[in-house]
Amino acid sequence: MAIENNLAQLRLKRGFTAIKLAREIGVSRQTIYAMETGTYVPNTLLALKLAKVLEVTVEDLFRLEAAEAPKHTESVELLPGDQDPQPGLPVQLCDVDERLVAVLPTPTAWSLPPADAVLIEAGKRSGRGRVQLFQEEKQYRMRLMIAGCDPGISVLLRHLQREGVEAVVAYRNSSQSLNLLKDSLVHIAGTHLTDEATGESNLPAVRKYFPKGSVAVISYAIWEEGIVIARGNPKNIKSIADMGRKDVTIINREPGAGSRMLLDSHLQKAGVTPKSVKGYQQIATGHLPAAWQVKNGSADCCMATKTAACVFGLDFVPLTSERYDLVIRTKNLSHPGVQILLDTLGRTAFRRELEGLGGYDTRTAGNRLV
Repeated sequence: MAIENNLAQLRLKRGFTAIKLAREIGVSRQTIYAMETGTYVPNTLLALKLAKVLEVTVEDLFRLEAAEAPKHTESVELLPGDQDPQPGLPVQLCDVDERLVAVLPTPTAWSLPPADAVLIEAGKRSGRGRVQLFQEEKQYRMRLMIAGCDPGISVLLRHLQREGVEAVVAYRNSSQSLNLLKDSLVHIAGTHLTDEATGESNLPAVRKYFPKGSVAVISYAIWEEGIVIARGNPKNIKSIADMGRKDVTIINREPGAGSRMLLDSHLQKAGVTPKSVKGYQQIATGHLPAAWQVKNGSADCCMATKTAACVFGLDFVPLTSERYDLVIRTKNLSHPGVQILLDTLGRTAFRRELEGLGGYDTRTAGNRLV
């Protein structure tokens, strides 16, 4: 049975930094972060020390989650397609003449993208342009604009739509997303940037971008990130060090991406220079585009989330668990769409669907960290 963890929220509420709390109870700063992410469960003595310092009960900090309801299964007809059926692949269901049919995911989008207008003028340097609208109604004025790289954001969009909230997603890496929020071009920025010195997720980066009190940081999920490899691991890739082999080709992420930073950090620790890695300069802009290059055989491996591996039926070597957070300007917290989004993060239906994709832990979803 899993344990619910409120340590991060209570630490921040009491005004403790991770370093200060670690000093008070006699552990390392890394141990505090490990407890907050759920990768380390403290013993009784540590739990009592934490409760005393934070002036709460142990039950306020840690408690057993309620037992989950039994998972419901159904027999389905698999719709033939290009994708090989593999356990773990997400599917859509539809009743057709009293037969439950399951559709496997399409690796690439073959339909036209949704659009409200067509671009007719574009300033190459000004960042301004002009569009021709398809309709006079201006529904877009009520939408949310979200920037981020999370492959599972589509789950959130579906749940928001059921509540009457439309959202537009700009798929950008973590650094780009924070810059867009800084320039007030989006309502919400998703980020997974781990501070190399402290091991803390996102908060150090957010402090560099925004003045104190100007933004709220909301936990979205804890996800697994690591090496995505071909099914069956034909190249026997077991660690970052294998990327230095001459027979291994990678597909990298663009500068500023959290996955690229993670790769660079692990390459340095393994004593592997980037110039010795075949494919280091080849770029895919996103977790799913990178995993697709592994799926179609253009690369042997890439750095991405476990979810990206699951979508394409690929294998995965875990390297780290990290928090993916949503950063929102404080002034936009009262936006009706943002309010519904925050409520959605705490709902069981949303959490169950996101975790079902593989690689997500939603226990902290919706918790305000700053």
